[in-house]
Amino acid sequence: MMPCSIMLAVVLFGVSILRSVSAQNAGFLRSPMSETKLTGDALELYCDAGGSPAPEIQWWYAQTKRGDSFKQLLDGSRKGRVSVSAASGKNAVSALAVARLALEDAGTYECRASNDPRRNDRLQNPAFTWIRAQATISVLQKPRINYSNDTDLSTGGPNAPITLQCNLTSAQSPSQGSFWMKNGEMISGTSKELNNTEYRILKPRADDAGEYTCVFTFEMLPPANATIEIRAAPDITGHKRSENKNEGQSALLYCKSVGYPHPLWTWYKLDEGMCVEIDNSSGRIFVSNKDNYTELSIEKLDIGEDPGVYLCNATNVMGSASIPTILRVRSRLAPLWPFLGVVFEVLILVVIIVVYEKRKRPDDVPDDDETAGPMKTNSTNNHKDKNLRQRNTN
Repeated sequence: MMPCSIMLAVVLFGVSILRSVSAQNAGFLRSPMSETKLTGDALELYCDAGGSPAPEIQWWYAQTKRGDSFKQLLDGSRKGRVSVSAASGKNAVSALAVARLALEDAGTYECRASNDPRRNDRLQNPAFTWIRAQATISVLQKPRINYSNDTDLSTGGPNAPITLQCNLTSAQSPSQGSFWMKNGEMISGTSKELNNTEYRILKPRADDAGEYTCVFTFEMLPPANATIEIRAAPDITGHKRSENKNEGQSALLYCKSVGYPHPLWTWYKLDEGMCVEIDNSSGRIFVSNKDNYTELSIEKLDIGEDPGVYLCNATNVMGSASIPTILRVRSRLAPLWPFLGVVFEVLILVVIIVVYEKRKRPDDVPDDDETAGPMKTNSTNNHKDKNLRQRNTN
């Protein structure tokens, strides 16, 4: 028989082989990228690492590349300007965000990943238990831009023309030009090779409200921008006047508006003259809002509860607007009504015909007193009477 010591050695060797097969060292799938940012901007770095088991990810920072000067970045550090988020599944993903960058935020940012069981042992050298990926972040002074004040549009009548202006007064690199954006999208025809730029709105309305940004580009710097807001009360420009559905079906009501800032949407149902707010607590009714658009979805329509007048309300700091939609719910038999109407008409016609035939039939049957054929006469007597009359005339 095999000695116990040999059997134990074989078992331990097999376990070590299984562990080596199932385990996989951590490796980067996505590393942070070096960038040049301006003061006041936001920094976002991403790190994605794979391995089995899923590795742990940490963020570190140093103003120099000396390893002993690195300090770990935790969520909420730098007076709350740093946020660290992580997710773990088959791989490990982490994001580092720094708000309102300052010149002193420049330096080397390091993503560390490890699934080594000894990774948090202080007696171990981190250089052997963690893998690292670095990004160099440069922070430069943001160019100085003078720009127009925010503007509010009135709802009572026509508004005066608006002129938005931006003036680039100082920058560490020559300017290449400028352009305007509205709500994150470039406005065509606004590109210019000047340090002064303006955008005119001759007849401003609610749909002209939004966030306008003048953007300056440079040879050696990231783009710099300034934002001007044109605010206006909501104006609902699209909705369903009415909706006709059958019992058990689903109904979808919607409203869309113009105006800025984006409104807070609320749905109501009129109940005996009172407005009752609608939410997602019923399990059949769902409200979905996004910016200037809202939807109200009602599933499994109930003919006793759901018909009525629904109001969508849009409210922002400038004002509010509401508009009604009528929801009608028909019975489940509603699709059969045309067929039932035809059947009913046919039945009435049949009844009329039957009644008419019954009323007409007694007149067509001969009486019992009437003979079946023509009556016989006494022709001999007739001839005699005729002869007698002829003789008398002679």
